[in-house]
This record gives sequence, structure tokens and C-alpha cells, in this order.
Amino acid sequence: MGLKPANEWKTYKFVHHPGLMLIKNPFTSLGQRYWIRKCLEQYSRKPNKTNIDIEIILNDWWKECYRKGECDLKLLKKMRWTTLGYHHNWDTKIYSEDNKSVFPEDLGELCDCIAQYLGYEDFKAEAAIVNYYHLSSTLSAHTDHSEINLEAPLFSFSFGQSAIFLIGGREKSVTPSAILLESGDIAIMSKEARLSYHAVQKIVATASEPWNNLENSLIDDKTITFKYITDKQQLICDMNNNIDKNEWNLFGNSLKVLKEDNNCRIYLVLLAL
Repeated sequence: MGLKPANEWKTYKFVHHPGLMLIKNPFTSLGQRYWIRKCLEQYSRKPNKTNIDIEIILNDWWKECYRKGECDLKLLKKMRWTTLGYHHNWDTKIYSEDNKSVFPEDLGELCDCIAQYLGYEDFKAEAAIVNYYHLSSTLSAHTDHSEINLEAPLFSFSFGQSAIFLIGGREKSVTPSAILLESGDIAIMSKEARLSYHAVQKIVATASEPWNNLENSLIDDKTITFKYITDKQQLICDMNNNIDKNEWNLFGNSLKVLKEDNNCRIYLVLLAL
């Protein structure tokens, strides 16, 4: 799933925020490319739902952004979120059986890898929200309490530019702590942290591009076993395709600088899968 061997992962716990953990970039560079591309190109497609649906229904937002050969910056900037699996109802704040689509196999597999590493043997991902942030974006303080099982942890995957993540307590009066999330980092909120207020204060342009360090990245391990993936060879092929510059450049450029307009550079960060 684009991950380094688990014995190389570095995991941190936070004394003042019980249940909050941070796995510092357990992804290979090729793994980062795979998930960045998935978020931009595939998870934004129908039948998944996006914030753009209220204005216009697009079956393939990413393809439409580049339909004329050049980036439609206006359309690109409109994308803020897409939901996968059980779709979050932003009005009622609930999930329901009549508002869901098939959860992506690869994302389910990735979440299972993280869950098993952390000891959550019965965890199964069924819903996700992909947030797309520009350099000027923020996310106000909130709690995630719409899920039926509030004992299950929340996984937050970050790809692209960096973000200053704030987390406090169950009440807004609790002074929050600031944590720098960099590309590839995974934040886990469980126990007390699961119901704590959290926010994204600022997006920070990264000086490094860890997704471009592709030495010895080719995947050719046919002995890997999966729980949810039905076509292992297709997954390996899709991941290896991102080594090719012709395959990757469009996505890499979208993460860095899409276009300069009045000296304003547009960046994207993908968070909170």
C-alpha cells in the first residue's frame, strides 16, 4: 500500500492529549504519489459526492479541469471536499444506509494496515472525507461526532503541503496544541482525543517534496497478501505507473504551483481521509 516496513515507522503519543497519536510519514515516495493521484483523479469521480454537486454535476472533475489541455484554475479551486463510502450529510450531520456508495478497496486496505499496526483488530473503514486545501485555506474548530461508533479511532492522512493542526479538548475553552503535519503523516484520534475540538489553522508551503525521492521505489512483490484488494496486479501496476514522468507530472504540478496569477501561487493539501 505504498508503506515502508512497519519496524521503520516512528509513532508518537501526546501526554496532554490522551488518545492522540502521530505516525511520521510511513509512506514511500512512490506510495505518496499513488495516494496523491488517487485523491485528485479518482476519489473525486462519481458516484462519490463533492461540494461542487450543489452547483454542477461532474462525473469526472479532474478530467474536466484539463479537458481543454490547460488547467481550468477556476474549476480546480472550487473543489473543497469529496465523500467516500457512507456520505456525510452536511445538513443533518448524520450517516444513513440510503446515502452510500462502495468504499474504495485500496483505501480500505490502507486503513486496515494502520489499524492492525495500532492493535485495532476489528476496525473496518466505511466512510471518508477528502478535504482539498489551498494555501489560504483554514478549517474552523469542530468535533467529529456523527459516526455511530464513537469508540472507533479517526485516521487523518496528510499529503502535499504542510498544515498546522490544532487540537484542544471536549470544550472550546481548552487551549489547543499546535502540531505540524507534513506530507505522509498520519494523525490518529482515539479515546479522549476522539471527541476533542480540532482545526486546521494554516497551510504551509513545504520546502521539500518527499514524493519525488524515488530511489529503488519500484514495487514487484507478488507475495503480498491483501484483505480487501481483489486485483493485486492492477494495484501494483497503478502504483508503479507513477514513476513515469509523463504519468506523474500533471499531479506533481498540481501539488506545487498550478498557475501564477497576479503573483498568487495556488497549492493543494489533501487531509483527513
